[in-house]
Amino acid sequence: MGTNTISVVELADGIADAPVLGDGAVVVHPLLIVDLDDAPDSVIERAAERARGSDHLLVGRFTGASIDDTALAPLLGSLDLTYSMGPDPRSSSVVGTDDLDASLSAFGDAVAQNPHASLVVRHVLRAADTVGVAAAIDIESLGYSTLQGGPEFLRWLDERGPRPLPPPAPADPVLVARESGTLRITLNRPERRNAYGTQLRDALVEALRLAELDDSIERVVVDGAGPSFCAGGDLDEFGRTPDTATAHLIRTRGGAGRLVARLADRTEVRVHGHCVGAGIEIPAFANRVVAAPGTVFRLPEVSMGLIPGAGGTASIPRRIGRWRSMHLFVTASALDVDRALSWGLIDEMSGADRK
Repeated sequence: MGTNTISVVELADGIADAPVLGDGAVVVHPLLIVDLDDAPDSVIERAAERARGSDHLLVGRFTGASIDDTALAPLLGSLDLTYSMGPDPRSSSVVGTDDLDASLSAFGDAVAQNPHASLVVRHVLRAADTVGVAAAIDIESLGYSTLQGGPEFLRWLDERGPRPLPPPAPADPVLVARESGTLRITLNRPERRNAYGTQLRDALVEALRLAELDDSIERVVVDGAGPSFCAGGDLDEFGRTPDTATAHLIRTRGGAGRLVARLADRTEVRVHGHCVGAGIEIPAFANRVVAAPGTVFRLPEVSMGLIPGAGGTASIPRRIGRWRSMHLFVTASALDVDRALSWGLIDEMSGADRK
């Protein structure tokens, strides 16, 4: 397994049509780097069509001055992601970087470490691009359940080692307060950085269902107690579900994502500190996300042999596009609050970071 660089002409001629599976169902060359420099205009449409039909991860590489001013747009939209030198361009299909080779190397290393998860997140992102939110959440969860039985997640579980279940919440895991037409929901497990574990998830879902059932609630405000809004799924609970079919139903019908999406017009989420995995996947469904200065976002699931499982492949691409989402998902790179605002992952930076 390795990384190859191909030209746009080669892409147009069908080089990326090669199977992604070799003998013994081994993944071979899951990632192809597409050199976009000096691409002939005459082959761009054909290359874009080939890219849409390829089973490989296709990542563009561009060293020119301004990718926004080129004729590459049809191809950029068909690739999985493009890295270009310099600041982020206007196009959401491109991530700007000060070190092109380092960015491509980091992406390639991540794919090499978890090729199954990287390919599945590609499939999920492309499929979810064409359906509504509820169906996109289902697609994500089915992909997640597939990977739960895969070698990469099993390796992660083995490396993590056995862990005791988290202790019961010392207080209500979610606080709910009604102020006239506003329902305030506060994640309240600061001792676990508000990890999205079973107790917190179920209490959050109960609070959101209250808002859904009561039309007199005009506004829902969600925040978190302690140093972080939400540190993502509780890692001590990973691998504990009785079976993958039950886990799928819990994630979709028992999770908070679909509810926040249905309540999106009424919901504001105020985040701070470290927002990991579910800590940004769920807020991204809301119509308004406000982040405190210093907030950091990260989506590490692919590095664990999984994909986002709280709705992130449905919510985050609808804010920043599937291409920049692919960058965040595969590399697990931290995204600072300024760039999150620039990309549209959040709507406002306001307030003070909590300690």
